[in-house]
Amino acid sequence: MAVIINTNVAALNAQRNLGATSHKMSKTLEKLSSGLRINRAADDAAGLAISEKMRAQVRGMQQGQRNALDGVSMLQTAEGALDEVHSILQRVRELTVQAGNSTLSSSDRTAIGEEMVALRSEIDNIAQRTRFNGLNLLNGSLSVTHDDATATLDGDTVVENGATVSIGTIDVGNADPSATYTLNDETGGVLSLSVTSGGFTRSETFTVQNMGANASQDIIFEELGVTFTLEHDANAGNVTGTAIAAGLDGDTVVTTSSSSASFRVGSEVGDDITLSFSDMRSSALGNAGKLSTLIADNTAVATTGEADTLLASVDTAIEQVSTFRAVLGARQNQLETAINSLGVSVENLSASESRIRDADIAAVSSEMVTRQIMQQAGVSVLAQANSAPQSVLSLLG
Repeated sequence: MAVIINTNVAALNAQRNLGATSHKMSKTLEKLSSGLRINRAADDAAGLAISEKMRAQVRGMQQGQRNALDGVSMLQTAEGALDEVHSILQRVRELTVQAGNSTLSSSDRTAIGEEMVALRSEIDNIAQRTRFNGLNLLNGSLSVTHDDATATLDGDTVVENGATVSIGTIDVGNADPSATYTLNDETGGVLSLSVTSGGFTRSETFTVQNMGANASQDIIFEELGVTFTLEHDANAGNVTGTAIAAGLDGDTVVTTSSSSASFRVGSEVGDDITLSFSDMRSSALGNAGKLSTLIADNTAVATTGEADTLLASVDTAIEQVSTFRAVLGARQNQLETAINSLGVSVENLSASESRIRDADIAAVSSEMVTRQIMQQAGVSVLAQANSAPQSVLSLLG
């Protein structure tokens, strides 16, 4: 074997192996510090792709669990309100049975009718104010939107002094569903809004202010749940409130709605539980003669015959509320079952994803000890390889 000093092949070999050992050592330390077997795609390309799909599914299911919990809260809100509606209907029925007795005087029947009117009004109040996150639950509409294809307010403008006021946004989130609101000029810049619903007409007024260039103004009918914005263009001309009210006279705001709710209780499209919320107002309760019609005023039970007719309608209303409460209870049980099922699926998928992606700390720790020993040995061998050419000096002596 030749003895050479220009190229230390043994040292080069030791350096290469020591570099490889150091690289593996850094990989091992990375796994220990992160707790993951796969820290980048290069560690296991196929494993990373599979685990990312599993991770997406797990997170989707976890959100599905939260969605289902929100749905349970929503249904509990509706069912709690209907419990009070049931109590009211039971009291109305009790009064109706009392009114079927001929021992009562006309003043007695009027007094009974007064209480019935108050109770019927409270049924409507409960239906209108029972909301969850701004969604109406008991008036036959979860959310109310503006039907700009039918309404006339949207495209209307008012022109005065060379300036134009137009309609901006229209908010009907708290308005009655499937209703037509009409604007009327009451003169002097006073604008009124009226709607007829359930056989009753309600109205509210608002005084419109003068508007200058680039100004905006919110027209708020709070009790009716309708708000829209007026926007002045950039022209300097002033547009008076009187002109605006006159220009909007006769315009309509039309609402439309949907009563169907969908709870996404999974990670994929179609993983839904649906429910249609029923109208629980007095105008929707009862048989052919609805409660809103039969209890229109304090003469609802002026005769025993009227009391008999009302009794049949109240029995139907109680059955309607009972049926809807049963539907709510069934859906709540379904949602709770879905929550439990999702919990099991999340657990199993998380375990599968962990087996692919997480590091086995015991195995990695053992590997680190091996790498440390090899690294120390490599350093020692490299030192020996670097000193080997010095033996040539003894030949020169």
